[in-house]
Amino acid sequence: MMLIISTGLYASASTDTLIFKNGNIMDGEIKSMDRGVVVVSTDYSDSDLKIKWEEIQEISTQTDFFITLSDGRKFYGRITSRDASTVNIITLTGLVFECDLNDVVYLKPYEKSFFDRLHASIDVGLSLAKAQNLRQFTTRSTIGYRTREWSLDASFNSMNTTQNEVEPINRSDGEINYLYILPRRWYSIATVSLLSNTDQKLDLRMNAQLGLGRFIIRTNSSYWGINLGANRNVERYSGETADRNTWEGYLGSELNLFDIGDLNLLTNITVYPGITEKGRLRSDFNLNTKYDLPYDLYIRVSLSINYDNRPAEGASETDYVVQTGLGWEW
Repeated sequence: MMLIISTGLYASASTDTLIFKNGNIMDGEIKSMDRGVVVVSTDYSDSDLKIKWEEIQEISTQTDFFITLSDGRKFYGRITSRDASTVNIITLTGLVFECDLNDVVYLKPYEKSFFDRLHASIDVGLSLAKAQNLRQFTTRSTIGYRTREWSLDASFNSMNTTQNEVEPINRSDGEINYLYILPRRWYSIATVSLLSNTDQKLDLRMNAQLGLGRFIIRTNSSYWGINLGANRNVERYSGETADRNTWEGYLGSELNLFDIGDLNLLTNITVYPGITEKGRLRSDFNLNTKYDLPYDLYIRVSLSINYDNRPAEGASETDYVVQTGLGWEW
């Protein structure tokens, strides 16, 4: 890790100060802190520096931040260290709250532009084989917007496979997810998702979900949350199976490990017990691993499994897809 020793030459132009556990000091502007990494802009570097939060011993900011703690509490204000492990949060109204430095899990400057709140990624994969002239093309893409209280994220993934003497295989899914942060680690969530899958004879499955969730663990290196609610399931089939319009419950869990070097791991599972269609049970499982490369590039490997104990006539109960790709994120 690169640590910079500050001097009085830079102090006048800087706004925030970080003191590391080895005694080194950095002056600059904190752009953000999320998932255990703080991003700092300095006068003596052409690009922003990314530093592990666990390497910091003391902090003093002149910037006003939106601050989130591991227990879900949120503040607007500045942070100043009391000692090597304790900080004071000084709110915009002048109130002072004391907490452990490691309890701070998120920082974002109070005033940010539209594009600073926007994030996106896209990756593609291509497989070719001489045997039966196999061709497979995959894409995965995301875009999202986040504010202090809510986030809106969208994704689209597709896989198209062709080979001689075999019907083409097509699978695509998309999702729009809205999350509103509530006090004490709680959150409300609304999701609309679409799935088309030739293997399960699905022309279209639309899920509209509304639920409530809570973070069981939320630290600078990981989070684990569970949520539950109701789901409206609308299905249109390509075979002889009658179309379905049903209500389901849902129970989901998501684990995100984002501070294991350059590797990130995200996994989630959702189970849908039938309400209006008694005895039906569906589930979706996803596993994503991403390895960060220079210049905001990355390599991704993902696995998705769909299960339905009452599939369409002639379709399989279980379908899975493994995707690999090279991508870029903003």
